[in-house]
Amino acid sequence: MAYYKTIDGVKMDAELIELAEKAVAGAGDGRISVQDAASLLEGVKDGDTYTDVEKDTIKYIRENFKWTEEADAWFRTEIAKWAATK
Repeated sequence: MAYYKTIDGVKMDAELIELAEKAVAGAGDGRISVQDAASLLEGVKDGDTYTDVEKDTIKYIRENFKWTEEADAWFRTEIAKWAATK
């Protein structure tokens, strides 16, 4: 798998996009759950830094995929706490 995926002319993290796409496909209600959000967070943390590409990708995922309210709140809190340490 390619490391990057270009969407609307912006370089995105292909792994994070794939995680989001899998999260909303198939079973469930088509929204990103807390469990899915935890997988996305782990995908961001895997390099131990929050790169600009990852920031752009998370922004895209937050704007273009449906999240449960709980998952959205949890993810925003956790990513902010983690990013503050970087």
